[in-house]
Amino acid sequence: MLLAYHAGAQTADDTVSTENLKKLSVEELMDLEVTSVSKRPERLLEAPASVEVITGEDIRRSGAPSIPAALRLTNNLDVAQKNSHEWVISARGFSSDVGNKLLVLSDGRTVYTPLFSGVFWDRQDYILEDIDRIEVISGPGGALWGANAVNGVINITTKSAKDTQGLYLDAGGGMDPHGFAGVRYGGSLAPDVSYRVYGKYSDWDHNALADGSDAHDAWHSGQGGFRIDAQPSTRDSLTLQGDFYHNGEEIQSGGVSTVSGGNLLGRWSQTLSDTSGLSLQTYYDRTHLILPVPGFAFAPAGTLKDDLDTYDVDFQHHFQLGSHSRILWGLGYRYTHDVVSNAPALAFFPTTLDQSLFSGFVQDEIPLREDLALTVGTKVEHNDYTGFEVEPSTRLQWNFADRQSLWGAVSRAVRAPSRIDHDISEPGPDYLIVILKGGQNFRSETLVAYELGYRGQLGPKAGAALSTFYNVYDDLRSTSISPPDPIFHLPFPFFFANNLKGATWGFELSGDLQPLDRWRLHAGYRLLEENLHIKPGEVDFNNALNETADPQQQISLRSSVDLPRQVQLDTDLRWIDSRRINNSGVAAHVPSYVDLNLRLGWNVSHALELSLAGENLLHDRHAEYGVPGPQQIEIERTVWGRLVCRF
Repeated sequence: MLLAYHAGAQTADDTVSTENLKKLSVEELMDLEVTSVSKRPERLLEAPASVEVITGEDIRRSGAPSIPAALRLTNNLDVAQKNSHEWVISARGFSSDVGNKLLVLSDGRTVYTPLFSGVFWDRQDYILEDIDRIEVISGPGGALWGANAVNGVINITTKSAKDTQGLYLDAGGGMDPHGFAGVRYGGSLAPDVSYRVYGKYSDWDHNALADGSDAHDAWHSGQGGFRIDAQPSTRDSLTLQGDFYHNGEEIQSGGVSTVSGGNLLGRWSQTLSDTSGLSLQTYYDRTHLILPVPGFAFAPAGTLKDDLDTYDVDFQHHFQLGSHSRILWGLGYRYTHDVVSNAPALAFFPTTLDQSLFSGFVQDEIPLREDLALTVGTKVEHNDYTGFEVEPSTRLQWNFADRQSLWGAVSRAVRAPSRIDHDISEPGPDYLIVILKGGQNFRSETLVAYELGYRGQLGPKAGAALSTFYNVYDDLRSTSISPPDPIFHLPFPFFFANNLKGATWGFELSGDLQPLDRWRLHAGYRLLEENLHIKPGEVDFNNALNETADPQQQISLRSSVDLPRQVQLDTDLRWIDSRRINNSGVAAHVPSYVDLNLRLGWNVSHALELSLAGENLLHDRHAEYGVPGPQQIEIERTVWGRLVCRF
């Protein structure tokens, strides 16, 4: 605080370093445009959902070395690092190794695998300087985004090529990451055509086990790509972009997993009038996975290979009907071609699977009066496992005072089956006993959510948001037991069914305060209560514990202050409650912890920036996830330096 007040008394010559901070005052934060709630630009202040925005400046000031680390900046997510290259990220519960109720998009491209309907976070990477913002919605978004947008949506948006002109160099290293480097160059192909190309590489060290020995989870990653943005007329805009990557990761159980792939996306948008426009987007994504699979008593070790091709096309059109309705509708189609080369201990059948997903949605925003608006809509999808799924939503927004709003929503969302739910076999049927199989009659998991929230500006330098929820789940995934076989009298195979139901409830509270022009504070608190149970007359081998590894409470406090001589100090203090985790149907516990992230940066000039950053600074190491025991990985303290050049 003393440093902040001292900084506030400096001369005007020292104010250059506060330019970005001043651009986003509390009032301007409330006026940020978000698109993920309604698929159209709207002020954050008026968005009828629990949504938080991580700006590109937030990411830079935090010193976050990766997208998962940057997501710790939100209060409406649970972010836990399992090992060096695996993260467990969820909203409103259901944290698990194969988290499947959070939809993640990158520039409109869905980044999930149909193997388990979840996200491999180690594959999501960019030069972080090129990220414009990350919008995080906690709560269902199925009415617009479809299946798997059950408990939340993360929408990563990168900057236009015209906003990333010139040469950018980024390099550094330390305890972890050991070393990293990135380069990006942007230029113009024509007066209305801009481009950028980039490449980056990073090398990450091992974490440790409880006894201090190496966890054998080191990894390295390389990625490159391009983006071209064109505006051939005042009404039309075109985008073409692509990425390719290759990762190599040590696996704790032995061996090295490799994953490589790439994507190509094209988007055309046209403005038809002041109240009407359309867009057409298509993308192709290719992933190649090689995964060592350890053996066990019933099958030897081997290697699983998976080649996935995804083709997607999406059309949207919005227009105003009369003076009272703003209508948005769209159609989509996704085709996936998945080819698996099975390992003895882990298999999927059929080994080649082609699937089609058809979708359509419509949403109508109806102004009931000047300060009150009703939004109704639904999405209808057809998948090859369960057929048609319907996900309606109703939202009400009341701007009851100047820069003060209340909102409420009732929504239905589904999590469609994945290949793990339906097609898995451990081991394959060539072996004597199959321990686990997919459920041939597995249904979609369902949610009906009730939400009520407030967002407002409490003064020129203070703002707050509160979101409450009550979620009712049905047909949740369970692990059922087969009748004992007549020879060995064993209850195998276990198989996936829909024998769980229950409810979760809680609230998310956040606030922003700017005591001085050079100093901003942000605080957040989250409470989550869970009551999931087995349906009467049914069974679950995991006793309804397999997807409830969630902290009941978490608190965060962030401070961003600009010091004299272009120096910036950013701190992030967080407390995470203990989490109950499944240990073969018995509850185990990961202890609570308090930890601190810090970044000290110096803007030597407009072209040169130096920084020193650290994560988990209050402990040599601590566990964030995983079953307690000799093989639980503990996340170590890390410190690194960074040099950034802009030309």
